[in-house]
Amino acid sequence: MIGALMLDIAATTLTQEDIELLQAPQVGGVILFARNIESPKQVRALTDHMRAIRPDLLIAVDQEGGRVQRLRQGFTALPAMGRFGEYYKIDPEQACSLARQCGWLMATEVLAVGIDFSFAPVLDINDISDVIGDRAFADNSEHIIILAREFMQGMKQAGMATTGKHFPGHGSVKADSHVAAAIDSRSYDQIYQKDMQTFIQLQAQLDALMPAHVIYDQVDPNPAGFSKFWLQEILRQQMKFDGVLFSDDLSMQAAGVAGGADARILAALGAGCDMGLVCNDREAALLALSAIETQALPNQARLERMRGKIPQISIGETLDLGSEWQQCVETIQAFKNATAN
Repeated sequence: MIGALMLDIAATTLTQEDIELLQAPQVGGVILFARNIESPKQVRALTDHMRAIRPDLLIAVDQEGGRVQRLRQGFTALPAMGRFGEYYKIDPEQACSLARQCGWLMATEVLAVGIDFSFAPVLDINDISDVIGDRAFADNSEHIIILAREFMQGMKQAGMATTGKHFPGHGSVKADSHVAAAIDSRSYDQIYQKDMQTFIQLQAQLDALMPAHVIYDQVDPNPAGFSKFWLQEILRQQMKFDGVLFSDDLSMQAAGVAGGADARILAALGAGCDMGLVCNDREAALLALSAIETQALPNQARLERMRGKIPQISIGETLDLGSEWQQCVETIQAFKNATAN
């Protein structure tokens, strides 16, 4: 059974405290960070150990490409998604092919080391945000929809579920919600017409969504991830979205409006999230866990969709995943080198 809390660990191997914590019924997932990564062989040993303790655990990572890429040593350096948007203006057909290959490559490498999914792709628009920038495919929804659809087709071909973020759109608010309160004062109609279209048009390809830690104060007083309006009325009822809803990291500064980690996870789950993330703060994770220990487990069938097709293979210090993978690595590396800023 999969619990409602996703947390992290401090090192490249599990401590005794980690092992005991992973056995708590309401722990449903682990997210890996750069500090957990030494080599492909070490990551696969770590994920295999986690599953030996808790076979139903979901293991995730942020492997977007560009500056948000946790798996680096021994893995392909992926371009920022914004490079595909720039190239689309020059050669649309080739940009689409490259985006699809990049999605396949990312997912193939992540799955090979025992990680179920990456929180990708970013469906925000590259507008004024300090934190989004070239993590977005483009500065307009039309090109994002085309390129993200290709990227997700590549992910699915490799056997990975997709997670769109950050609903209903983080690109049009300047503040970085990791370190500050982020407030977007546009009307619902403005958000709908500009930012939400990527999520609406790509809904059929999305297995999960991550709401933004942004307050759209003309619409609802709560950040989207704590808002029944955004999660229930808009996503579940109007859009009929039945995929997984992951909170963004509840340790982020913009989540502080809800109180401590215990209040934050209760607010996220109460608003409609299936799983809450508490990262980089073990004390907060334990507090969040204590708050939900007696709650019912989340929707199991929904969360099971996030389980990746992890190959039963032996992984060495460097990746060697066959000729198709090698050809894709060379293609994407050549593109990255050619478009490096």
